[in-house]
Amino acid sequence: MTETGDAAPVEEKLLSTGADFLSYRGRTICGMVMESKGRVAKATHVGIPPDLTEEEHGRAAFAGPVSHLYRTIPATAWVDVDGPLRPSAFELNLLPTDAHVPVLHNDDLRIGIDRRATPSSYASRNADGDEIVFVHHGSGVLQTDFGPLSYDAGDYLVIPKGTMHRWVPAGDESFLLVIESAAPVTMPDFGLMGRHAVVDPKVLVTPEPWSAPPADWTGEGDGRWRVRAKRRQECTTFTYPHNPFTAVGWAGDLAPFRLHTSDIRPVVSPRYHLPPSVHTTFRCGAFDVATFVPRPFETDPESLRVPFFHANVDNDEVIFYSRGDFFSRKGIGEGWLTLHPQGAPHGPQPGAAERAAAKETADELAVMVECVAPLSVTNEAKAAEDPAYTTSWARGMGLVDG
Repeated sequence: MTETGDAAPVEEKLLSTGADFLSYRGRTICGMVMESKGRVAKATHVGIPPDLTEEEHGRAAFAGPVSHLYRTIPATAWVDVDGPLRPSAFELNLLPTDAHVPVLHNDDLRIGIDRRATPSSYASRNADGDEIVFVHHGSGVLQTDFGPLSYDAGDYLVIPKGTMHRWVPAGDESFLLVIESAAPVTMPDFGLMGRHAVVDPKVLVTPEPWSAPPADWTGEGDGRWRVRAKRRQECTTFTYPHNPFTAVGWAGDLAPFRLHTSDIRPVVSPRYHLPPSVHTTFRCGAFDVATFVPRPFETDPESLRVPFFHANVDNDEVIFYSRGDFFSRKGIGEGWLTLHPQGAPHGPQPGAAERAAAKETADELAVMVECVAPLSVTNEAKAAEDPAYTTSWARGMGLVDG
């Protein structure tokens, strides 16, 4: 759909908020029709006939025009997929240690892992974007221009673009999920729920400034301290004759901060299964980061309790599984990552509803990335891919062997 002149296609205007569907160049293009035909649920995600599955077909993640299809067989019951849109799973535990390993990327973000057990001999500065670092395992200190931030498993550390920093693990290996954003990282606006919903700004922790440069960093053994700055994926090394952490004070509203996932208070409903977007933790222009933390299941007997089937029409979806019982996925463990490209439906695997019915809480910790631009998989990640995942829905239904 285009307009005359230099108007860009609607698809190029999409944001994960869906705002452009509500008003595009003065035209309202959502809510054009809302009908109900054939056999459907009592209400969306409520009272679904037991012999049907409900599949959400929507635009702009979960914020645009939407319909629900009620199928006798799930759309994920394929027995083979040939092409780049196949769902994929990667066991990131198999990737190399003591190195940053890229996993996924597009023009808006890069996702990788960093596993290290020893302090870095140099400091880093990312001139390509902000970084959101999720601590899957390990503890230690993140040294920054602004001062030190201790970290532990379950922490998010947000590092603004251009901030000098150095990782100092405390003994055991730190397993870090690193999300680099070309756009500034911001917090979501939860509207009528107020400024303190989900993540109260009071729980964010910023560094106290250095009283003196950190004594543990003695340079690289030659009386020199080096800072490696990355810009356009190229590295420039700055060499100092002294420890460059020389700032003894700071003031302003741009600084690194820490958020522990236990301080996230999720939005839940006893009578309605809410979309994943309510678990958004960070907004980053053309992608969002959400966090699934332990939370109670719905208690209404007619309400859906597992993630609903949905078609990724405008977004690629990535989930990193950190810890807990991932009831909607079989064969996925801690340290795994799944990718569901836009253009293909996905949803809970066979048996997920029965497993959820026997539980009172969703006991899981996972990080989700929803992005507009399609993601590319690195060669390093392909080496850790589990090819059986693509047809795991059909396997669970007995349609393929294994």
